[in-house]
Amino acid sequence: MNQQVVWLQNLGKHDVETVGGKNASLGEMIRHLTDAGVSVPGGFATTADAYRSFLEQSGLNRKIADTLETLNVNDVIQLAEIGKKIRGWIMDAPLPSDLEKAIRESYTTMCQGADDVAVAVRSSATAEDLPDASFAGQQETFLNIRGIEQVLVAVREVFASLFNDRAIAYRVHQGYDHRHVALSAGIQRMVRSETGTSGVMFTLDTESGFRDVVFITASYGLGEMVVQGSVNPDEFYIHKATLEAGRPSVLRRNLGSKAQKMVYGSQGHTGKSTQVVDVERTEQHRFCISDQDIEILARQAIIIEKHYGQPMDIEWAKDGDDGKVYIVQARPETVKSRQSLGTMERYLLKQKSKVLCEGRSIGQRIGAGEVRIVTSIRDMDRVRPGDVLVTDMTDPDWEPVMKRAAAIVTNRGGRTCHAAIIARELGVPAIVGCGNATDLLKEGQPVTVSCAEGDTGFVYEGQLDFEVQSNSIESMPKLPFKIMLNVGSPDTAFSAAQIPNQGVGLARLEFIINRMIGVHPKALINYEHLPRDIKLAVDERWMGYASPVDFYVEKLVEGISTLAAAFSPQRVIVRMSDFKSNEYAGMVGGKLYEPDEENPMLGFRGASRYISNTFRDCFELEVKALKKVRDVMGFTNVEIMIPFVRTPGEARRVIELLAEHGLRRGENGLKIIMMCELPTNALLAEEFLEHFDGFSIGSNDLTQLTLGLDRDSGIVSHLFDERDPAVKFLLSRAIQTCRKAGKYVGICGQGPSDHPDLAFWLMEQGIDSISLNRDSVLDTWFFLAQQMHNRT
Repeated sequence: MNQQVVWLQNLGKHDVETVGGKNASLGEMIRHLTDAGVSVPGGFATTADAYRSFLEQSGLNRKIADTLETLNVNDVIQLAEIGKKIRGWIMDAPLPSDLEKAIRESYTTMCQGADDVAVAVRSSATAEDLPDASFAGQQETFLNIRGIEQVLVAVREVFASLFNDRAIAYRVHQGYDHRHVALSAGIQRMVRSETGTSGVMFTLDTESGFRDVVFITASYGLGEMVVQGSVNPDEFYIHKATLEAGRPSVLRRNLGSKAQKMVYGSQGHTGKSTQVVDVERTEQHRFCISDQDIEILARQAIIIEKHYGQPMDIEWAKDGDDGKVYIVQARPETVKSRQSLGTMERYLLKQKSKVLCEGRSIGQRIGAGEVRIVTSIRDMDRVRPGDVLVTDMTDPDWEPVMKRAAAIVTNRGGRTCHAAIIARELGVPAIVGCGNATDLLKEGQPVTVSCAEGDTGFVYEGQLDFEVQSNSIESMPKLPFKIMLNVGSPDTAFSAAQIPNQGVGLARLEFIINRMIGVHPKALINYEHLPRDIKLAVDERWMGYASPVDFYVEKLVEGISTLAAAFSPQRVIVRMSDFKSNEYAGMVGGKLYEPDEENPMLGFRGASRYISNTFRDCFELEVKALKKVRDVMGFTNVEIMIPFVRTPGEARRVIELLAEHGLRRGENGLKIIMMCELPTNALLAEEFLEHFDGFSIGSNDLTQLTLGLDRDSGIVSHLFDERDPAVKFLLSRAIQTCRKAGKYVGICGQGPSDHPDLAFWLMEQGIDSISLNRDSVLDTWFFLAQQMHNRT
């Protein structure tokens, strides 16, 4: 006689054919990872044999097979009709008596004398979550089910969900025979996350595939809101090696709106067991889990990943009653982890236009087409191949139509919701969590959806030109110097790190300040004295942090540590802020503190600003952030670059100021580099090098100041050329002086990215490294290798 139910603790990962992927995984973790610190709620599962017996005894097997024979899954209307019909048959059929008896007895044992212990009833398909297919979100989960009668109904609902529209279509597209897939219902004790929090985590970055981080999403209440994409959750990145070293390891925090949460309903039967309520505004404005919770979650994720030996997709919940964190599902990640690492595909936008809306980017691709606003599955047949699908939130049932779209844009959802997972798998760029895309975009409007510019995705007006580059990176030729990267936004760090490189030659702090902070540091320091309108604008920015000043420092820490982690153990040279007064004035509160200069390019910037009485307290916040990244988090691969140093006297005073606040040259391996970008820096190179560990040449400013032209002026722009003999004279002098002193010299200006022949000349001069923009790395690398080959 076939076994009808099995307790989870008696299962293991090899029991997929018996109880499906999810339930087998739960059993595996309970049996093998409990002692390691992974907490999984207990329960039992119906078997695949029980499901097959149910279909056979009810006569549904042949009936369903005959019905699906005639189905065209690309006909959305027919798919919906047939799916509904099959699910109705299953719900109307009684469970076999031996299966019902086994469920009743197991639930009674689980209740231990109580009448209505709350459980989650989850689906688990026997072909689910295999390494070559992702079935995420195709069957149903029912939460807060109380009492045996409701459990029995929920089990039939789970069985019926094998024939959800999305599940039927997916099996056809993946080549799975419907008859070869069975379903197991897992009955698992509920975690009281309705009074706590829940979410999803991956043991890699879901966009780039970068494997050194754990990516966590979190929101209030039951987890289905995050999974379904009904809420914009908080997001966190944790660096694995830093966590395992016992150091603070949270690299990034993004505050989500978390506008609603799912909680228990008044009745525990299917359909009314949960309800959605609004989240208090004060709760929306703070992160829903603490750094301690984040690290507990990440540790459990790492344990699970190591046990399975592959990247994992994990659902978790924090019980609001006992305060503990539990793992409620774990499955292999099946999109990024199976992509080829030997070939790099890059989407490059060749022009820009007005940004119509923005949100969280999915897929690192670009798509363009006409907007098609869809409000329900009834509108699906209006979506033509190449359209941009715009909706409040996608339902995984829409998968047959999502694959037609050039791109997808949604009001709601986070980067770990089912719609995002499906979009990644289909290779369709998607922007989720835009807020009001359905209002901002118009039916039939031509747009371009760019997910190739970092964490933030942009919808541009019009259909813009873009290109797709594909390069093999398996056998990069060796060069006699280092190719490093210029990196601006931390948003792109994880993907940029996968380009062949030997570290970061220029990480611009002003990109972090502008993109992640957006407020003048003086306005944050003087927050209590700000005018009311500016204070309100500042309030929108620092939500979730202890104070305005903490917000500034912690955002700098997050940005710098993200870059450091992405490229570790390679060196990451971070340039201190180099905003001009007009650029600072454009930030929130900036006009209160910045002078009105005729020529900001040659004015209050760089070292002069750092040591001034009016800006020194702002500079000290940057120093505080860098000290935390290096000394507390342990990213000693971070080095410091000082820009626009006019005199050796300024050089000395900046070095003294850094040391005064705990950043001393040579201490804990710290190197401080000077940006060589003024003619005086090259002409007096020996004197400047007395204070620094080397030069990073800024060819942009060096060229304009040598040739006496404004690089932003279109009238004289044709004269701007880093290959001018006077510029090359200064470049050569800087390089040779550093070589003579035995100190580092690199170049981080635009010149080598624009002119591969200049890069070759610099290589001949004996420069240690050139730092390139990411879109020119491969072309320049191969050009230099070819030139070397031609010379031999």
